[in-house]
Amino acid sequence: MSASALFDMNLEDARARHRKLAAEIARHDELYHGSDAPEVSDADYDALRRELEKLEADYPELVTEDSPTQKVGAAPAKGFKKIKHAVPMLSLSNVFSEEEVDDFLERVRKFLSLSPDDIVEISAEPKIDGLSCSLRYEGRKLIQAATRGDGATGEDITANVLTIKDVPQALPDDAPDLLEVRGEIYMRRGDFAKLNEAQEADGKPPFANPRNAAAGSIRQLNIEITKERKLHFFGYALGEVSERFSNTQWGIRQALSQWGFAEAEPTGLCLNTAKLMAHYEMILNERAELPYEIDGVVYKVNRLDFQERLGFVSRSPRWATAHKFPAEQAVTILRDIDIQVGRTGSLTPVARLEPITVGGVVVSNATLHNEDEIVRKGVKIGDHVVVQRAGDVIPQIVRVLEDKRTGAETDFVFPKRCPICDSETLREGGDVIRRCTGGLVCSAQAVERLKHFVSRLAFDIEGLGDKIIQLFWEKGLIKSPADIFRLEEKSKALQPPLQEWEGWGEKSVENLFASINERRRVSFDRFIYALGIRQVGEATAKRLAVNYSDLATLIASMKAAQDSESEAYSDLLAIEDVGPGVADDLRGFFAESHNLDVLASLEKELSIEAYDRPVAGDSPVAGKVVVFTGKLEKMSRPEAKARAESLGAKVSAAVSQKTDYLVAGAEAGSKLKKAQELGVAVLSEEEWLTLIG
Repeated sequence: MSASALFDMNLEDARARHRKLAAEIARHDELYHGSDAPEVSDADYDALRRELEKLEADYPELVTEDSPTQKVGAAPAKGFKKIKHAVPMLSLSNVFSEEEVDDFLERVRKFLSLSPDDIVEISAEPKIDGLSCSLRYEGRKLIQAATRGDGATGEDITANVLTIKDVPQALPDDAPDLLEVRGEIYMRRGDFAKLNEAQEADGKPPFANPRNAAAGSIRQLNIEITKERKLHFFGYALGEVSERFSNTQWGIRQALSQWGFAEAEPTGLCLNTAKLMAHYEMILNERAELPYEIDGVVYKVNRLDFQERLGFVSRSPRWATAHKFPAEQAVTILRDIDIQVGRTGSLTPVARLEPITVGGVVVSNATLHNEDEIVRKGVKIGDHVVVQRAGDVIPQIVRVLEDKRTGAETDFVFPKRCPICDSETLREGGDVIRRCTGGLVCSAQAVERLKHFVSRLAFDIEGLGDKIIQLFWEKGLIKSPADIFRLEEKSKALQPPLQEWEGWGEKSVENLFASINERRRVSFDRFIYALGIRQVGEATAKRLAVNYSDLATLIASMKAAQDSESEAYSDLLAIEDVGPGVADDLRGFFAESHNLDVLASLEKELSIEAYDRPVAGDSPVAGKVVVFTGKLEKMSRPEAKARAESLGAKVSAAVSQKTDYLVAGAEAGSKLKKAQELGVAVLSEEEWLTLIG
């Protein structure tokens, strides 16, 4: 979803409009071709088709097998099937300044415990603005191509990718038997211009940009359309590989080039921030001359052994980042400020703007973050403001143009009561966020929690987007998460039936129920994240899933942890990255009887799987509780913890009777003393490294 779509027409708005248009066009097609009794003029019919085609160009995911746009020429293929990636396709973190580039390099050095004299080569590559794709070769033959999807599961686009001429369908004998090549499908500027000329000549709307054109072209269910589009592929990374063929990122690029894959240029190997910035400025200056669109430069640690040691954090690698090009800005008028209430009760001010085009996208809203931000920037209703948009980042107000003020501008008074439920709003402690105290009494919080529950990183239920959740809430169909899984049964009593609601039909209802039923089996970490507990993000949810093997154990432990003097509370605080604040939010959630009722209802509908911890081979520390203390010499503390977790160990922040190993470095203090008192096995760093091999 683009940044503007977050505030203007979002995906669910587009999906609803798409359903309505498709149904209307299908009816007119039947009247025209089947009954020879058209109800609208050709011009009106063409206008409907153009609007539908524009929607599908901007939102390629809306293209379905039964869409009117897919019923021309060859019969469409069946919908895309899902493919689970053998190695997750993760996204990159972003940096936007020289200081942030320097911070990235410093984090790498610190994690690897490198001295200032140690050389860290960084590969700098153009960041192609296209559609991510993974190509799988077995026996050196291309057998599968998939989109990134949610990082774990993508869509099978093999047949479409086979139409791309610069994707090798067979590899030479020196390539590994099993090889996954990750890269980007894109369209060159010249081909994009010709495509839009053809679109306009045919009376069709032009594509917004080359990326949209590439995404819309590769995800066509009618392969004949894909064949007509000139698409290309750059290979730049690896997924699953049967054998290592290089020790560096640079070597991977060279090998892929020798095997027939095109490589994006210009690239370079840099040794420090100054060199990276010089390369970045060079690419930025050459950007307009390149035959393809780029939106930044990707920095990758060149040595693969360093990459392996650095590993990943949450959904991105520690060893790579994307240096995005400067944000584009424009000046417009702030017409009003609205308050949005989030799932945790947070009150977020949203600026309603006079619509303005920023970077090719119409922006009519921008975030103001919190009430302190409004005061800090001196924003008033009626001000001329500078609006900034960078990539898919939500638009924001950079500054006020005070010299444009006329005196008619007015101050915004932040509400002391919730605009949705009229409950009191509070700022607790040093929190910059003001929150509604209404809890689930506040309909906004209840609805936002449901939206979070079905979101991509939670249950990821396709077809249950923001607008549909809101609709079903208002109709009384969904009031709690468990109602989602009872929806099919409840819908049988609806009058008129759901299939007859505006924008719905037999197929869309069938697809929705199928999507819901596909998610009745869920991993424990996703389940915890989906609950929307304050301060419990994806990474914390995984740590909780590792430490509490199932829902029953988690509930029992949180009940016991209500006593701040209990062992259960100490165990909770011992979990890595769980401090008193997070612990209190967890205890608060499980102390509420209505939350426990929600969990009990969900248990009846779901199969919640234990979290599958990553285990490298037959790890001797899988499932063991490990604590690190003192100064380590061979690796940094963060690397040691990451390595232990990759082997299936549970890393704890405190020593207890449940601790299996205390790894003690130099200058170990109170934790070592407590471990000795409790009889916990104490290992030196050398003994630990020997144990894990």
